[in-house]
Amino acid sequence: MRIFFLLCILFFSTNLLVAQKDSIQVRYDTEEIEAKIITENQLTKYLDDAKFNYELKKVENLKWEAFKNWMYTILLRFFEFLFGVGKAVGFLGFFLNIIPYLLLAALLFFIIRFFINTNTRSILYAKQNQNLVSLSEEERIIKTEDIEQLIRNALKKKNYRLAIRYYYLFILKLLTEGELIDWQLQKTNDDYLKELKKTELKQSFKNITKIYDYIWYGEFHINEDKYKKMEINFSSMQKEIVRHD
Repeated sequence: MRIFFLLCILFFSTNLLVAQKDSIQVRYDTEEIEAKIITENQLTKYLDDAKFNYELKKVENLKWEAFKNWMYTILLRFFEFLFGVGKAVGFLGFFLNIIPYLLLAALLFFIIRFFINTNTRSILYAKQNQNLVSLSEEERIIKTEDIEQLIRNALKKKNYRLAIRYYYLFILKLLTEGELIDWQLQKTNDDYLKELKKTELKQSFKNITKIYDYIWYGEFHINEDKYKKMEINFSSMQKEIVRHD
């Protein structure tokens, strides 16, 4: 009985499917097709629109792009090592944002440093030239001028700093005339100190050299009282030179 009932259900289901299949009909479109005409102006509009440009662009500077990717990878690994994987991207982004400003600051630093070094070299070169002029002037004073008169003229003008300079050159002249030193344009005061054999003269010359360097090269201005105190050292050495002649 059950088998008969199942066969009946199967039979009616099959007939129902066939009936539904036969009821499906194809509807054909009978409307006329209207051709769309695109004018030249409309075509130009689409050609100029980048959205409708489907041409494949050739990627240039592949090596540069590869280098940038390589650098990014290296920096990312470095920041991952410092801050961990989670924070590395954020710190790297911050670093890439500030790096143009860092490069600009470095450029300004090197430009300023270049001009400072250039000016420093110019100043040193000018100072060397000035020293050469001074040395040639010293040679002229020692060999041709009446230094004692120059000292008196400087004192009349109350130029005590210049008087100290003339007095020092006068001592060098006396030492040269006494054949205690061999004065030469290229020699230094330390060279003359080594040439002096007498202990008394050596110590006295050392003292007045300190005074001369302090006043003349240090560009310190002195008054009459200070000059008189310093003059004692020069006058004392002058007498020592006379005694050793």
